[in-house]
Parts: sequence; C-alpha cells; structure tokens
Amino acid sequence: MATVGVLISSLINALIIGWLARRLLGTPVGWPRTLALSLIVNAATAPLLTWALPQLGVHEVLEWNPDAGAAVLVITLFGAWMIAIEVGLLAIGEAIVPTGSLPGPVELVRSLPQRWRRGRRYAAIVRILVRRGLRRYLRPGVRIGGEDARTARALRDALTDGGVTFVKLGQMLATRPDLLPAVYIRELSTLHSDVPAERAAGVRTVIEQELGASPDVLFADFDDEPLAAASVGQVHRATLSSGEAVVVKVQRPTARATVTADLDIVNRLAALAERRTGWGRALGTVDLAAGFARSLDEELDYRIELRNLVACGSGPIVVPRPHPAFSSARVLTMDALDGVPLSRATTELDELDPATRRRLAEELLLAVLRQLLVTGIFHADLHGGNVMLLRDGRLALLDFGSVGRIDATARTSLALLLLALDRQDGAAATSALCDLLIAPPALDERALEREVAELIMRFGGGLPLNDTIVDLFEVVVRHGLRVPGQIAAAFRALGAVEGTLRLLVPQLDLVALARDLTPKLTSDGLAIPGTDDLRDLIAANLPALQRLPRRLVGIAERLEAGTLAVRVHGLGEAGERRFLTGLMHQIVLVVLAATAAACGVALTLSELGPQLTPVLRVSTFGGLTLLLFAFVLGCRALVLVFRGREP
Repeated sequence: MATVGVLISSLINALIIGWLARRLLGTPVGWPRTLALSLIVNAATAPLLTWALPQLGVHEVLEWNPDAGAAVLVITLFGAWMIAIEVGLLAIGEAIVPTGSLPGPVELVRSLPQRWRRGRRYAAIVRILVRRGLRRYLRPGVRIGGEDARTARALRDALTDGGVTFVKLGQMLATRPDLLPAVYIRELSTLHSDVPAERAAGVRTVIEQELGASPDVLFADFDDEPLAAASVGQVHRATLSSGEAVVVKVQRPTARATVTADLDIVNRLAALAERRTGWGRALGTVDLAAGFARSLDEELDYRIELRNLVACGSGPIVVPRPHPAFSSARVLTMDALDGVPLSRATTELDELDPATRRRLAEELLLAVLRQLLVTGIFHADLHGGNVMLLRDGRLALLDFGSVGRIDATARTSLALLLLALDRQDGAAATSALCDLLIAPPALDERALEREVAELIMRFGGGLPLNDTIVDLFEVVVRHGLRVPGQIAAAFRALGAVEGTLRLLVPQLDLVALARDLTPKLTSDGLAIPGTDDLRDLIAANLPALQRLPRRLVGIAERLEAGTLAVRVHGLGEAGERRFLTGLMHQIVLVVLAATAAACGVALTLSELGPQLTPVLRVSTFGGLTLLLFAFVLGCRALVLVFRGREP
C-alpha cells in the first residue's frame, strides 16, 4: 500500500509540477521527465522534512500549540522550495535537452531497428573515409586544399565506395565550380556507378504495382533484358499494342528506400560538418545537402521527367515522346530512338560532310539557347552520352531527369552576360553578373570589373567557354558573390554543350555561333533590353517622373530654409518589434530576479527582527521567500535564453 501511495502522490505531484512548470517557465515540459523527477522528489521529501524541521526549531508539528502557525509557514515554504527545485531541474533539462529533441519511449523502441541500421551506415562511412585517407577532414579547423589532386582523387574514390546516393552527390558537386577548386571538379566529373541489372521479377513487380497490370498485358512485347542499367533505374525495350516501339524506364524496387535512408545520413553529416568544420561552413553544407535532396527527389519521380519531355519537345532536335497512359511515378514509357550517342559516334560522324556537321551543331546550340534564354527549362547534363545521332541524320536529347529552371529576370541577365562576353565589355558583364548572382553588401564593383574585363580579354583570345566559366567562378567567389544552384546549373549546361558541340565541329567558336543564331532566338521570343524596353519603362513611370521636378524644388526650399527633416521609422517589421519586446522582457526578468536575490540574501543574513521559531527569524523567513521568487524568475529567464522564446 505504501508503494501505491507513493505512486499516486507522485502522479498528483507530476500533474501539479507539469502545470506549474508550464506557467512558471512559459514553455511545455515533457511528462516522462516530469513524472520521473516527481518520483525522486517524493521519495526524498519525507526524510528531508523529518531532518529539516528540528533544525529550524519546529517541534510537535501535528499537535495544536502556539508554534503551529510557525510550523505551517515553515512547512509551506519548505514545500514551495521543493517544488521550485523541481522546476529548476526541469528548467536546466529544458535548456540542455529541450522537450521534443529526444524521442519518447514508444518512439525510441520503434526506431531502434532504424537507429541500428543508421549506426552501421555511419560506421561504414567512417571506415571509407579512413581507408581513403580523409579522416583529417573530420576535425575542426581543417579546410579543403586548393589544388590537392591526391585529396580530390581520394574524395572521388570515397564517394564511389559510398554507393548510389553518394555518387550522385559527387556528380552534383562536379557542377559547382563556385564551391570546389578545379581539380576537384575534374575528378568528380568522372564519377559513375557500376551496378548490376535488376532481376526481371523485380522489374515486372514494379510495373504491375504502378500501372495495375503485368507487362505482358500492357505491351504486345516486353524485353526482360535491360537495354541500359543505371543506379536508380533501368531501361527495357517494349512494343505497344499499336505496334509502336517504345522504351520503358523502370525504377529499381529499393531505389526510393535506399536513397531516403542515405539522404537522412547526408543531411545529418552536412549539419555536423557545418557545425564542427571550417570547410563545412565555407561550403554551406546544410543548404547544399537540402538542394541535393530536392533534386534527387525530383529525379525519383518520373512524372516530373515526363513533364520535362513535354516542355522541351519542340524544334528540329528530337525529344522522345512520352506515353502518359503507360507512365507513373516509377515507370516512364517513351518512344524508342534508333541511333548512337555522340560520345560513341566517331564512325558515323566521319561519314558526314562538314556542312552537315555544322548544321547539326547550330541546331543543337539553338535548342540549348532556346531552353536557357527563352523557355527557362533546360537540360542540365548535355554531355556527349545524352545527345544521340539518329539513323535519319537528326540529333536527339536523352535523359531529362536532370533539368534546371531559371526565371525571366535571370534569363535576361544571362543573355546580357553572353552579349557582353561577345563584345568584350567588362562593365556590362559585371553588371549582368551582379544581377545573376548574390552580391555581398561590401562588394568592390570596380575591382570586380577590372578582373572580369581582364578575363574577357583572355576569352577573346580563344579560351574555351568552359575554361572561361571556371575562371569566372573563381573571380566571383573571390569577391564574395554567391552563386544560386540553378544559375550554376545553367553555366554548367553551357560548358557541357560546348564539349558536345566540339564532337561535331572540333574548331567551333561557340560565342560566334551564338551571335549568328541571335536573330532566330529573337524570333522565338528572346528579349534583350533595348530602346523599346526603355520606352515602356518611361511610360510606366511617367506620373512619378512628372512629379519629380516639383518634389526636388520642395526639398531644395526646405533645405535652404533649414526646415528639412528626415523621419526614420525603426523597427517597422513586426518580427523586429517582437524580438525587441522579448529581449526587454528577458532583461526585466533578470533584473527582478537579481533584485529579489540581493534582498533575499540581505534578509537571510540579517540578525534583526523577531523570532518565528527558536532558531528562525522572521527576516530570515522573508529572505528565503524572496530567494524562492528569485530562483523561479531565474529559471524562467534561463529557459527563454536557451530556447529563444518570448516570455
């Protein structure tokens, strides 16, 4: 019975403490820790009370005598202090480990298998890093070397060992010369994953789950032998009941689960790297991992690739026609193309005359520039393996899983940048770059303009566009500009297509060819700001321009009369006002707590005043009461500071 009584009293105490903690601390407190603390305090209260009352001169508490009033006051203060200490311990717990930061008991039990798998994966990653000689980059203060080819190769090998998700992470990093030195970009550009083909049974299961029927029912013919196998999916030949030849891209059954588990680890490692290492903070690994997760999530949804095929399917360059009725999130059916990738078409290209090869190069570049500068939806990975030379002599684009998007303003700035490169205009190129990128507040535009102008002059001397882009990124990063991911992808697309175009025309001048294609782009909708745009801008702002002279005269008159006043509205944003209000509340709490503590200490140590009990003065009792209030206010301030909440 005694045990039941303790449990019941602990439960009641936990409810009281939980309610008081929420009221006093201004934040919810987890019930498990409150109940556990209540059990401990309840078990300790009786022995402490038995010891403390005689020390304070309170005797025969349960009998009615003249000392009963003093006994009640002392016991009440003692109970209040026990509750305050419990609230204080909860406050310390909330400051160190806030409620919700750790899983509850039920969730913890359920997540044990996942935590075990994650722990094993962490251990495997650490072993890979140690084996590849990258352990030192786990230590704080270490930065990535500038031109360390050995480290770059080790990073490439480590990402390869890490599996599918880490290979794709490396491939994404290879598109960001603004983040990594050129030697790392070269090494990571060679990343590829060698994975065996998925078994036919697994492929058929995915098709049946996604499309509601087996391949034998959906297609007149379905080849179980894959045409090509990649890390996330593989492609099979098939024939529709209408007789059309198609290819069916099927996602591997475990691809989503594998990528999701690895992305969880990538995000955790990114947060750890940014928190503990200099190179992690320099790269902004948390934002980088978040962007990578979004792009990989898109790649796993074949419905997005289907929409990309529809959006980019126009012009002389062939884009496979999708079949929505035979497609889903994990299955994509599209027309089969008969040809060979440009990267393996040496024999076929040798059979073409120079005029045909140049025409194909013009068509490819026109399609890419139309995507980049007109529609804003562009193929982000146009290497030679993703451009096919068809048997009928046309070019086709493959693999629209990696697609970038840029808005109208960025498209205009990119067009102006290419125009400035062609004209070797450093000032115009700098202005376009500042519009495209994210400039720091203290940017030295004159110094940036000088370096950009020097780079453009070298570019005019025949430097390849891809090398120019790499050098340009080095310049802008050195001046503190940040490159948005989609803008980096657009530059990467230009650099990649230059290499592909040189497979067609080895001595191709990409900028000169783009200049020749400008009339066609203009007819397609490319708008470069000029006289018409200036006229439209003036017309839109004509009322303000008409009022401008009168306002300037008024300002000059007030300035001459000495009556010109400038009104500044500080704290105009609601968030700023809330922050300042919360800060003032915290300051008031700290001041009140400090004042109560100082007065409490003074009264507690005072030897003046009447006796409440034979060994306890009234002043001491009052001092202990003030210290109680100071303690509670201090706990509230502590929680607010650590949790960043308003009182």
